[in-house]
Amino acid sequence: MPDLFIGLMSGTSMDGVDGVLADFSSGGVRVLHHASDPFPDALRSELMALNASGPDELHRAWLAGNALMRGYAQVVQQLLAASGLQPSAVAAIGAHGQTVRHRPGLFDGTGYTIQLAQPALLAELTGITVVADFRSRDVAAGGQGAPLAPAFHRAVFAQAGETVGVLNIGGISNLTLLRPDGRTEGFDCGPGNALMDAWCAQHTGQPFDDNGRWAASGRVLPDLLASLLAEPFFAQPAPKSTGRDLFNRPWLAAHLKNHAAAAPADVQATLTELTARACAQDAERAATGLKRLIVCGGGAFNGHLMARIAALLPQAQVISSAQAGLPPLQVEAAAFAWLAMQALRGEKLDLQNTTGARGARVLGGIYPA
Repeated sequence: MPDLFIGLMSGTSMDGVDGVLADFSSGGVRVLHHASDPFPDALRSELMALNASGPDELHRAWLAGNALMRGYAQVVQQLLAASGLQPSAVAAIGAHGQTVRHRPGLFDGTGYTIQLAQPALLAELTGITVVADFRSRDVAAGGQGAPLAPAFHRAVFAQAGETVGVLNIGGISNLTLLRPDGRTEGFDCGPGNALMDAWCAQHTGQPFDDNGRWAASGRVLPDLLASLLAEPFFAQPAPKSTGRDLFNRPWLAAHLKNHAAAAPADVQATLTELTARACAQDAERAATGLKRLIVCGGGAFNGHLMARIAALLPQAQVISSAQAGLPPLQVEAAAFAWLAMQALRGEKLDLQNTTGARGARVLGGIYPA
């Protein structure tokens, strides 16, 4: 079986697709090529809308999934073209899909998580075996379905004799703790870029706050920050996971009712501080003595946010994952390439300390080429 896998990720930031062609033949991971493609405005708007109930949503969700797979297929073609490889050289594609609802453990004791994807269509479009639907088996086994990347983080970032933290800041932020005794823990911290991006788009017309410059121009509003941090999720013990079901525009609007006169830049500064505090307090609470925090995801490019996390964790070295060997926008895509490899090999992943699942399970459904 070839050791070349493609990983495709579109996260809660909903800005587009990141893909990698990864080689696992050496036992580690070597990213041969990386490609990314932004979502067309119409698709992004539809995916955002599908995070909440609406008219004819089953029909709309299926068509959005079809459109998403066509975008995924374009990224696959870019990776194949860059490498000069034929589809037959790739063992499988690990396709995450687009999360639009995440409600594990709720309603009937099991709940659900929904990632829009049509893996059969992607297999048809690419001629490559597709592994998808990674999260639902974990939820069925009593887990949160997230985060799934910590097992991959151990394979890539673990250091002998040292507790290492890996902080992924996408739309939502999640933290992995790699313990020196071999234990791997992980959980969601709360909002990552989702609220900052939404507020920035609303008030500046830009999709994100470039390097956090707008936030840095404002001042943190202590009363608003206290109100935001009073959200019960932040005090929940791990395992815990969240998404746009909770941290969304209506949630923010409810907290802003008593701050209608606040300057937009000050709100942005406060939202950035919220993400920094949520991540730092979880790291401090869960890993006393943490010396090294590796940051990946889009948030790693926000200099102001990175500086605030570093200031809140003075005992730790806070670095971009690029300094640890894997660029920030490649980590999650590489993780799903790795997860696809585990599924194809029938390897069970024990995520009891990350998702709370009852035991080790093979994650992902396989759609042969």
